[in-house]
Amino acid sequence: MSPRTYISVIAALAVAALAAAPAAAAGGPRSSPRVRVWTIHYRAHDGRIRRAFVDLPAWYGPLNDRPIPLIISPHGRGVSALSNVRRWGSLPAAGGFAVVDPEGQGRRLTLRAWGDPGDISDLARMPRLVRHALPWLHIDPHRIYAFGGSMGGQETLLLVAKYPHLLAGAAAFDAPTNMAARYGAFPELRAGRHLQRLARIEIGGTPATDPRGYAIRSPLDWARRIAFSEVPLQIWWSRRDRVVVDQAQESGRLYRDVARLNPAAPVHEYVGLWAHTAEMRASTRLPIALEQFYLVPHSAARWRTTAGLATYPARVDAIVEAVRGGESLKAAATTAGISRTTLYAWIARGRDERHGALSVRSKRTRANTQRRNARICSDNRTLSERRRTSAQYRQAGVTGSSPYRP
Repeated sequence: MSPRTYISVIAALAVAALAAAPAAAAGGPRSSPRVRVWTIHYRAHDGRIRRAFVDLPAWYGPLNDRPIPLIISPHGRGVSALSNVRRWGSLPAAGGFAVVDPEGQGRRLTLRAWGDPGDISDLARMPRLVRHALPWLHIDPHRIYAFGGSMGGQETLLLVAKYPHLLAGAAAFDAPTNMAARYGAFPELRAGRHLQRLARIEIGGTPATDPRGYAIRSPLDWARRIAFSEVPLQIWWSRRDRVVVDQAQESGRLYRDVARLNPAAPVHEYVGLWAHTAEMRASTRLPIALEQFYLVPHSAARWRTTAGLATYPARVDAIVEAVRGGESLKAAATTAGISRTTLYAWIARGRDERHGALSVRSKRTRANTQRRNARICSDNRTLSERRRTSAQYRQAGVTGSSPYRP
């Protein structure tokens, strides 16, 4: 390389660095010591200039630029792309991959695109847009994934249906899959009538006046395309979701339809009892989803409850299958290498339900938990009564020993 060519390359990299400055310097999310967040700009399908945030390991740069995987992560309804950045924590550094969090743009609205076809096409362009904005970032074209929660999960599923050739895998967390049903359920939420009005603005009418507009944004209507996309897919949903209510008829129904249409489809269902999209965080179950695609090492895929208990997906599967096969819970825990105390505590707390894991909880464990909770409530009530009675004695000027002395 001649000196003039070398200077030209350095100048090009400097211009690219100025055009895509770190987000922390531009008032964006603060970069952690292990992850650096870059802000890029792109032209959306309607010509508007939008931002996207690229999370990279801090060690990655022009001098250390091996090809790495890229995860496209659309945000949820009504929340900014910056909130997605915080969900990932230091996982990009742990796995050595990049995450792009685009702001998105719907037909009329920004934070409520609800799977607009133009927004989905923008998501499909993200790898090319990131390469253009950060020319020193080398993306492995065979390892591009999509991860999204809530509305972001809905858009992830539509990306699988419309651009299956782009993705090596996808994970949708608590995603709505039927927009017509969501429109009818909005009044159950806070400011539900306002959400219905926004949906009419964005989609172009009601489900009765514009059924096609709602259908093209509903992953359920794309179930056949998803079933034969050959994209490995994880569908996570909760029985206690209070935002996308009746998830059994949303994400759960999509899983059943895909499995029925193509029994060989590489789709897996993860069902739990968490709050809406609480599982899509670096501190909860997001590492487990990443580990299924070999995006983080197995050690980083451990997740811990507030009690400090650790669970491994493979061991959970082994326990579930053993119990379903007739083995006792104690024997299954021993075989899987988990202590019975840890397993019982994990099950009793109901922290996870993976392939029906919570359904293996023994009747004895449930009864013991109920008795323990009842005993704690009884003890607290008795102590409160004793303290109240003792205070009454003191107010009356009674001295000496009392059978109710706390």
